[in-house]
Amino acid sequence: MPASRPALVLVHGAWGGAWVWRRILGPLREAGYEVHAVTLTGDGERAHLRRPDISLQTHIDDVIGLVEAEELDDIILVGHSYGGMVITGAAAQLQEARPGALRGLVYVDAMYPRPGEGWGVAHPPEIAEARLAAAAEHDNALPPPDPTEGFALSAEDAAWLCRRHVLHPFGMYRVPLDYDGALVRSLPRLFVDCTDPAYPTIDSIRRLVRDEPGWQIAEIATGHFPMVTEPDRLVRALRGFVDSIPS
Repeated sequence: MPASRPALVLVHGAWGGAWVWRRILGPLREAGYEVHAVTLTGDGERAHLRRPDISLQTHIDDVIGLVEAEELDDIILVGHSYGGMVITGAAAQLQEARPGALRGLVYVDAMYPRPGEGWGVAHPPEIAEARLAAAAEHDNALPPPDPTEGFALSAEDAAWLCRRHVLHPFGMYRVPLDYDGALVRSLPRLFVDCTDPAYPTIDSIRRLVRDEPGWQIAEIATGHFPMVTEPDRLVRALRGFVDSIPS
C-alpha cells in the first residue's frame, strides 16, 4: 500500500538546474513531503559534463538513477518546460520496470510529447529554426533566452536566472521519444498552465491536455517560471493534486 504522501521528484527545464526549485523545496518539506530535485547532465552544477552527444535518454537515466539511488517506490514526477520530455520518458520506463511505483505526473508549463514526437515538434517553425541555428554555433548546445523578456520576472529574479542559466544540451531536439503512451495515460496527470504571459512554445500542449481525457488543469496567472514568480501558488497546486489521488 503506498504511503499517504508520495515522494516528489522535480525535473527542471532547459538552461536550469535543481536550484530553480529553491523557493518551493522548503514549503513542501515543511508540509511533510519528501522532495528530490534532479540536475540533468550538462546543466546547472553539472554543466562541466556537457558534451555534444548528450541525449534525451541521458536525462531520463538521470531521473531513473535518482529514483533507484534513493530507493523511492511511491513517486510523483514533476517536470518544468523541457523537463516534461524527461518525465514522460522516465514514467514510461518506470511503468514497465516497476508497476505501481508511480503515483502521478505533473507538467509545469511543460512539454508533453505523444509517442514518436521530439522536443521541438510543437515549436513554431521560426522558433525551431532560430534554436537550431543558435545551437550550431555553440557545439550543439542552446544558449538561454534573455530572462528580462517575456517571462514577467522582476528585475531581481531575472538577474538571478541570468546568473544561473547555462547552455543546454541540444542533441535531443529533433529526436523522437518512442514509448507506450498507454502506460503514461494510465497515470493521474496535472498540467500547470502559466497564462500571463503564456510561453508560446507551450501553446500546442495547452490545447492538447484539454482535449485528451485524464488531465487536471491548474491555471496560474504568471509567466513560465512559477516556481520563481508564484511559489506559494505552485505549492498549492502540487498539494491539491496529490490530495486528489486515491491512496
